[in-house]
Amino acid sequence: MKKLILAAALLCPVVLTAQKKAKEKPYTIQGTIAKQDAPAKITLRYRKDGKTVTDTAMTVDGKFVFKGTVPEPMQVQLVADVPKSETNMYGKAEVAAVFLAPGTTTITVDELGEKGKATGTAAQEDYNQLNALLDPLYKQSNDLNKEYRKLREAKDEAGMKKLESRFEELEASRKAVLNKYLEDHSKSALGVYVLSQVAGYDLDPEKIDPLFKKLSKDVRKTPSGQQFEERLEIAKKVRVGNPAIEFSQNDPAGKSVSLASFRGKYVLVDFWASWCGPCRAENPNVVKAFNTYKDKGFTVLGVSFDDNKEKWVDAISKDELEWTQVSDLKGWANEVGKMYGIRAIPQNLLLDPEGKIVAKNLRGEALESKLAELFK
Repeated sequence: MKKLILAAALLCPVVLTAQKKAKEKPYTIQGTIAKQDAPAKITLRYRKDGKTVTDTAMTVDGKFVFKGTVPEPMQVQLVADVPKSETNMYGKAEVAAVFLAPGTTTITVDELGEKGKATGTAAQEDYNQLNALLDPLYKQSNDLNKEYRKLREAKDEAGMKKLESRFEELEASRKAVLNKYLEDHSKSALGVYVLSQVAGYDLDPEKIDPLFKKLSKDVRKTPSGQQFEERLEIAKKVRVGNPAIEFSQNDPAGKSVSLASFRGKYVLVDFWASWCGPCRAENPNVVKAFNTYKDKGFTVLGVSFDDNKEKWVDAISKDELEWTQVSDLKGWANEVGKMYGIRAIPQNLLLDPEGKIVAKNLRGEALESKLAELFK
C-alpha cells in the first residue's frame, strides 16, 4: 500500500546537505514544570550546519533554561527523561512542540510526562496555529495505525486492505491543510518547513517549484530556503524522462563499477542499507523481480548507504542479493545519494537501456507490474 510504504521509507530520513552559513542570533527557552517528584533532565536537539546539536539542562524547582544561537527559526525536539513503563519503554516524553526562533520562548507544563505549551515568538505562534489545524488529523492517523497493527497481528489481510482508502483520505486532508497554510502564510518563518512536509522525501519539482516561488523572497533566502532550492534543482535533474546522472563506485571487492556499464539493459538503481529495516523488508520483492526478469534484459544495481563493510557484505549474503552492489561506505553521506538527492531509503529508479529514468520508487506489486508491462 502506497501510504504504508511511504511511512516505512520515512523511518530513515536525513538531511544530506549542510545549511548555508547565516548570522547567528540568540535564543532563550524558559520552562516551568508545575508538578514533578524530583529534578529531571531535559534534552534539546536540532539540526544546524548539517549536524545534530544536543544540549541538556536539569530542572531546578521545576524550572529549566536553555540559551544559544540559531541562524533562523527551526523545528526542534525538547524531551524529558521520565520513568519507563509499559506504555513508555524508552523513558522519554515530549515537553512541548517547539519551533525555536531568536528571542524568548516560554514553556509551561502541568506535570512531568505531559505535553505542555510553548509561546513567545512569532514563529512559535505560527507553529501553534499550524499544529491546531493538524492535531485532529494526527489523532485520527494514530488511531488508524493502532487499528492497522491489530489487524496485522491477526494476519487479517482483507481488513488491512480496507484501511487503505482511509489512510489515503487522511493524507489528502493533511496535504490540503498544509497547502492552505502556505497560501495564507507566504511570509511565515515556517514556510520552508511546511513546504518540506508537502514535498515529502520524493520531491516532485513540477508541483513544488511553483509553491516555493510563492514564498516571500526573505523566506526563500533563509538557509533552509536556499537548501530547499538546491533540492529542487537536483529533483529537476532526476525526474522521470531525464537521463540518469552518471556515477561510479566500488563493489565489495574494491572494483569500480560505472552506471554506464549497464547500458543495453533495464536497470533498477536501488538505494538501501543493511541497517534499514524497511529496505531489508523490501529486498525479497526485488529478489523475486530479479530472478523473474534477469534473463530478459533486466538487472539491479544496489547503492548502499552503509558505513560498515562487514555488515554490508553480510546483508548481501543473507538477503541473497545476487546483483551488483556498490558503496563508498560513507553512510548517509554517500556521494551518489547526494547526487540524486536521496533523503530517505528505500528508494529506487528504473532506467531504460539508454540510461533514461522511466519510473521511480517502484515497490512490491508496483515493481512487478511495471516490469511485466515492459517485458510482455
